[in-house]
Amino acid sequence: MIIGDSFTVGSGPVQRWDTYAARAARELGWQLVTAGAAGTGFVNPGPVERTFQRSFAEELSWRPAPDLLIVSGGHNDRRTRPGTVNGAARRLLELVRAHWPRTRTVVIGPIWMARAPRWAYGVRDAIASAAAEEGAAFLDPLGRRWGRGALLRDGVHPTHEGHLRLARWLVAALRGHGPGPAPR
Repeated sequence: MIIGDSFTVGSGPVQRWDTYAARAARELGWQLVTAGAAGTGFVNPGPVERTFQRSFAEELSWRPAPDLLIVSGGHNDRRTRPGTVNGAARRLLELVRAHWPRTRTVVIGPIWMARAPRWAYGVRDAIASAAAEEGAAFLDPLGRRWGRGALLRDGVHPTHEGHLRLARWLVAALRGHGPGPAPR
């Protein structure tokens, strides 16, 4: 399962079944359940008025526990202090662990297809800290170069090719490091 924002659920010409999450799941032979919505984050409820924690509660928590849950985001928490993002990420991860104690959790920080603004690193660090505090693996896509053709004209979201590159990165990270530590 994965919770995320527009990078995860799709945006522009990229539909949910063509996102990096769906492509990575197909490559790994996994069945994927996707939750979340465009514009959302750990703190930012976006236009759907639903944070990642609420997406977990409404879209995932009633399902059987997955082997792996990925939480991917932070891009939309730009107007939030890093300490607030850290607290929200920790609360979500605590809720997941209480609800599904044997599920492994991987957290992916903010994704930026072009050069990330300075504030994104503070949000990334807050999310990474929350993941470490809660025993979840953390994957950091910031600072990576995704190459030409990876960015839509909106200057924010990945193209189909960008999603393919993100999927390859995620698959390599999961294969190289595994799905993270066993739950406590």
